[in-house]
This record gives sequence, C-alpha cells and structure tokens, in this order.
Amino acid sequence: MIRYIYVIVSVCVALCAGAYDGAGLWLPGAPAAFSAQIDGPKSKDASVGVACDELRRYWSGVPVKLVIKRDAGLGDEGFRIEPSDRRIVLTAGGGRGLLYGAYYLLRKQKAGTLPDSTVTEHPRYRMRVLNHWDNLDGTVERGYAGKSIWNWDELPDVESPRYREYARANASVGINGTVLNNVNASSKILSDDYLVKVARLADIFRPYGIKVYLSANFAAPMQLGGMATADPLNPDVAEWWKKKAADIYRLIPDFGGFLVKANSEGQPGPCDFGRTHADGANMLASALAPHGGVVMWRAFVYSPSDPDRAKQAYAEFKPLDGKFAPNVIVQIKNGPVDFQPREPYSPLFGAMPSSRQMVEFQVTQEYLGHSNHIAFLAPMWKEFFSYVKPGSIDAVAGVANIGDSSNWTGHPFAQANWYAFGRLAWDPDEESSVIAGEWLDMTLNAASMPAEVRTGLMDMMLDSHEAVVDYMMPMGLHHLFAFGHHYGPEPWCEVAGARPDWLPKYYHKADSLGLGFDRTLGGSRAVEQYVDSLSAMLNDVDSCPEKFLLWFHHVPWDKVLPSSDDTMWNTLCHHYEGGFKAVKTFQRQWDAAAPYMDGALYADVRRRLMAQARDARWWKDACLLYFQQYSKMLLPADVTAPEHTLESMMDINLDITNYESPSVELLDAVR
Repeated sequence: MIRYIYVIVSVCVALCAGAYDGAGLWLPGAPAAFSAQIDGPKSKDASVGVACDELRRYWSGVPVKLVIKRDAGLGDEGFRIEPSDRRIVLTAGGGRGLLYGAYYLLRKQKAGTLPDSTVTEHPRYRMRVLNHWDNLDGTVERGYAGKSIWNWDELPDVESPRYREYARANASVGINGTVLNNVNASSKILSDDYLVKVARLADIFRPYGIKVYLSANFAAPMQLGGMATADPLNPDVAEWWKKKAADIYRLIPDFGGFLVKANSEGQPGPCDFGRTHADGANMLASALAPHGGVVMWRAFVYSPSDPDRAKQAYAEFKPLDGKFAPNVIVQIKNGPVDFQPREPYSPLFGAMPSSRQMVEFQVTQEYLGHSNHIAFLAPMWKEFFSYVKPGSIDAVAGVANIGDSSNWTGHPFAQANWYAFGRLAWDPDEESSVIAGEWLDMTLNAASMPAEVRTGLMDMMLDSHEAVVDYMMPMGLHHLFAFGHHYGPEPWCEVAGARPDWLPKYYHKADSLGLGFDRTLGGSRAVEQYVDSLSAMLNDVDSCPEKFLLWFHHVPWDKVLPSSDDTMWNTLCHHYEGGFKAVKTFQRQWDAAAPYMDGALYADVRRRLMAQARDARWWKDACLLYFQQYSKMLLPADVTAPEHTLESMMDINLDITNYESPSVELLDAVR
C-alpha cells in the first residue's frame, strides 16, 4: 500500500550568500549607474517626494520633469507620459498620479519596454485593495508563506523595513488600500492599544498612496465595549460605533473604513438581532460617513437550509438592492460558491443596479495547490471581467498571499499573482500575456534569455491555471477537496457532524446515472439568477459551455458532448490526463531555463514542480478511480493508467493544522 507522509513545516530552501531569495520582488533593486536629472514640483505631498526619490535613485534614462496640473483631466491618480529624445514629461493631477507614473517608468525601464509615444493612464476602479487574512497572533488564515508580516507585539515602537517595501510593492502596481486583519476579526484590533499600532502602519503607507482599512467584528460593542447587545438599531450601539470611528480618525485622518464579514460561518451580524444586512451596514456607514470612510460588506453568506449553496448570496442580497447607504459597498466573491479553481461569475454582479458592488478575488492559492503549485491567475480573473458588464463594479479586492517568508509569497511564481492582481485592478483590459511577460522580465530577467526559453516560461505561466483546473476539477466540478485545509482530492470525503455543503458529495452528485449538480430549471433553478440570454444557454446541456457543464447539469456518463464529439466520461478523463501532462511540460520548460538563472531559484521551483506533478497524478488517479465506480466505463486507451489504487488513496490522511502547506521536500510516496 502506498502512503503519503505529510509533515507540517515551512518550506525552507538553503540559499548561499548572495543567492536569489525573492525578497526584491519585481521592484527596481540596484541604484542607477548615474543620477539622472529629476525636476520635481515643490509640494508638501509626501507621494511627490517618493516619486522623485524613486526616480533619482533608479532612473537611468533622459531627464524627467514631473508636473502637477489640476486641470489635466487626469484625476487624483491618472498620469500622462510624454517622451522625447531629450526628456520625459510626467504630468499628473496629484501626488499619487506622479507616484504611479514614476513606477510606470521604472517598470518599463526594468522590462526594457520604454514608451516612445505619449501614454495616458487612469485606474478603472477607485478602490484597489488587498485583504489580509492575518490574525493578531501572527498566524495567517489560508496563508502559505509563513507568519504575518505585521509584528503587532513590536509596534508602534519598532518598524520593520518590510513595511515600507510592502507599501512600495503595492504602489508600484497601483494598489491603494490594505485591510490589515482577518475578516474573521478579533475585536481587539479596535482597542486603543492596537489602534496606535495601526496608526503607525498608516503613517508608513501614506506616502505610497495606500489607505489602511480594518476588518471589524460586528459584536465589538459587546466584546470590547461591554454592552449587552450589538443590535444595529439600538441607539447606544450606534453611538458606540460613532465614538469608535471618531477615535480612529483622530489617529488616522485618512482611515479608509471597515470590512465586515457578518452572519457567515459563525461570525456575528445584524441577523442575530432580527435585522437585515442593510441595517447593519448602514449603521456602520453612518458612523464613518462624516469622516469619508466606507463599509465593505461581504456577501459571502450561506445557510445549511438552502438546497443549493450557490444561490444564497443572490437570494439574500438582491432584495436589499437600493437599501444600502451610499458609502456601503457590497463585496462579492467572483464566483457564487467559494474561490474554486473555476466558477461561473456570481449572478449577484449586475443584479443590484442601485447598490455599489466590488469583486473579491483570492490571490492566495487556498484551492490551487497552496504554495506548491504554479497557478498564474491573471487568465482566471480576465475570464471574470469578460462576463461582467462594464461599470457594474466600483472596486476590486484581493485576498493577499503575503507572509514573512524571504520571498514574500512562498512559491516564487506566486509573486506574479500579487503583481497581476494590482495590474488588473488598475486596468482589467490588460492582456495576461503582457502581465506575465513584464513579471518574467523584471523578476527573472527573462528578456535576456533565448527567445524559445522565454516563450517556454511564458507558456508555462499562461497555461498553468487551466492545467490546475484540468487535473483537479474540470468541466465545472467543484469542491472535491479534502476537508478543512483544501489541499488534496477527497471526492469520497465523509466527516461525522459536518454540514452537507462542506463535503464533496453535495457538489459532484455522482451516481450510476451521471455526474454534476443540476442547477437547471428542472433542478435547483440557479440558472434563473443569470440574465435571460445567459440563463437559456446555461440551462441547455448542449449549449452550456463545457467548462461549466457539471456546475449546471447532472450529465449522463455516456452523453456525447457537442464540444468534444465524445462521451462525457471520456471527455472528463481527457481533461484529467491533459492537466497531468501539462505539468510534465512545465517541468521541461523550467529545465530549459536552468542555465540562465540563479541556481537556488531553479532548484526551489524545480522541487515544487516535482511536487505539483505528483499531486496532478494523485488528483487524476483519485478522481477517475472514484468516479469510475459509478460510470462502470473503461479509461480511454490514451489516458495514463493509474499508479495508485483507490483504496490506498482513500487511506491518505492529510494532517494539516493551521492551514499550513505540506513541505515540498516531504511530498514523496513512501512504500
């Protein structure tokens, strides 16, 4: 019998002195060989100072003149770059615009793609925010890169140099806000002792154009204030929050506001007191409004009573459209369930035209192989933006993948997702290939590699998300993960006392007839939540896109699909096989780049790709052998025969605590 031993330790790669450790991210590192002339405006705006300092330190081109022009039509954050042979004029409407323009120039310089004609840029969304799921004890929920970078015990007296580098990295890609703590929030973050610490971070981030936000526990008046209730319609509760807001703004004049997870997964909320989400959000919004703050109210809600979890956010929030205060933004996950490797977009987007909405992506790879798998997420996010009507979203949030590991994100290539999130939050029309190319050239100096090697690395990145979907949960399958930590496959998972919608069988519905969740008009009727034309397409098994087929349909095993002209079973098998073989291709593409990069970096990623290849085979074998019990059909001849037995894989016990990843070095099979 084959068994896997998983030891919960941080991935540590022994690096020789001076070797690549990823700490510099994609940022300019070594100062320019000579100091270029930088002519900046006289301004007390700290962001102007940062823009000038960055260019003076790292710019190696022609002189740059920075201009603030309030009537330039650029807003506070847009910029215009006018290059010539003798100088570059960078014009912006304010200090943050100059800052973003300066980083644009440095980014292009490092990637070797300086503009030769006028460039004008504006951010698509006003709020571009990272959500940290960091706890006050230093742990990070769904974090796979070590402990939190916030050293709460040392603040406000000791300032880690990483705080400024963190702000610099965010500003370089246009991120302008950060939520410091977990949505499963401790009320202690709102205590006087912690607010002083938060204020110190806000002071560090401010010159980089970054506002600080906090996740607020809705029961804070009870937990922190000693009150008997947190009822949002209770005047004393409302007054407590108004005083708390005033205290925060005395310390942090530009505080952004609150992020709230309420009445979800055991978190307190207004429904505990017979009130609505709008009642709770508006009470907090009233406390923040005099100071210019906002409430980001999460729509991630689900109860065990509804027969289809995917319908619940829509059912609970659409009736509240038009009832939220102007400074409330409903924060909605990109898909209707929970950050699965692929989901259709949440039908709640566009269904609340009288309410402000923002999308929540997950940058950390909770369901995508943690820090062991390459999964470049720009194509997934681009897929979301392709479905959502322009103008229906006001803001973008991403659950951060940042920790105290030397390279910030655990997997070296996971840095690219932080980078891509910022770039797409600024401009969702940017191409994934452009973003991948920029990151490769700035981080790995790929532009200096032979063209075929750089192309191989590009292909590896751009194909990686689809490969993960294929070897994990193709064709709309979802939530087949092991319980709790969401790392490996357990489509058979049974946990005594667990809610049905926490377990895979709730979603895959495998039986002798077929596979998939019936969300058609003859099933849960979830298709009704989408606009009419899309609803009709999704409702028809022959017109539903293959990538969402098993999300919306319970499909017979022998059904011949128009997309593949083959049975559903054979098509499913070929997806799993394709994902597994893709990772083998990634290994070859990475090996081809070995002569052109730091040895420690090469060895680190190579080990992770080996783990990913083993995991891809594990997923393929586990899912196909399990589903084969129901299909009673043979594997196609061109699908690699399983190297495991179903019994051996069902015997695997992933003992992962605190959401840590299993060590790459110990992901080997032990005979």
